[in-house]
Amino acid sequence: MTLRYDFGEVITAMVTPMNKSYAIDYDNVEKLAKYLVESGTDSILIAGTTGESPTLNNDEERELFSTVRRATSGKAKLILSAGSNCTKTAVEYSKNAQKEEADGILSVVPYYNKPNQRGLIEHFSEIAKSTTLPIILYNIPSRTGISIEPSTVAYLASKFENIVAIKQSCADLDKVTEMRMLCPDDFAIYSGDDSLTLPMLAVGANGVISVASHLFGAEIKSMIRNFKAGDVLASRNMHKKLYPVFKDLFMAPNPVPVKTALEYKGLIENYVRKPLAPLSEDEKIKLFKTIDQVKIELENED
Repeated sequence: MTLRYDFGEVITAMVTPMNKSYAIDYDNVEKLAKYLVESGTDSILIAGTTGESPTLNNDEERELFSTVRRATSGKAKLILSAGSNCTKTAVEYSKNAQKEEADGILSVVPYYNKPNQRGLIEHFSEIAKSTTLPIILYNIPSRTGISIEPSTVAYLASKFENIVAIKQSCADLDKVTEMRMLCPDDFAIYSGDDSLTLPMLAVGANGVISVASHLFGAEIKSMIRNFKAGDVLASRNMHKKLYPVFKDLFMAPNPVPVKTALEYKGLIENYVRKPLAPLSEDEKIKLFKTIDQVKIELENED
């Protein structure tokens, strides 16, 4: 089945590299974007939560997007986070993303003000009518306080051709199953949690919007492709090898652990804007040990 819009199987929610003054390090933005494309990323999500969007201003987001576009040279689709808990603001962000010539936008379920399902329909309908860009809905109840229901997703996907996918960050496989049953076949479902990718593939997901792909992008893509090719055993074995990293990258609020891991890998410096705080030394030791052990297991497999 051809998807309504194909962002690929591995979308990386890219971190925003910063320097010791907590300004964006655009040289490392360029370096990281190139590295991601070379290591299995099909599309890059810019200025999402992993990119510390709550602390970025509009000028920074524009320059960040421009830098990633220059670095990737059309080798990856570029998705700009454009959500808000204010519908008017989300519409404005979506229009700006279209002006920046993004390939698509990610639009989060409104947080804090907790609209009901009717309110969510009105919110996303206004956004869909404001742009021709492909829209990925983003359901993350742990951060927003509410969940968009499968029937609401199906209604929006059926009414608006440019609502093309959902990022589902919720460990409820029944909801994913219901979505797959209710939504059009060409509507894509992406796991929003690395550890849920394989289970969600089993009930109809298409890929992942990933954090761990900063470190193991090729392996995650291999896991997905093996599953789709029918080699479930190989897919499950890769999932088991990567699982410790999937979990330890969330030992502290995202993106603190993954930025720490990327510094360990020599790609960026490990600076996050407040109110995020760096890992403790004990947490770093645990994270680095896990990464090294996973690397050894993968190398031994080869």
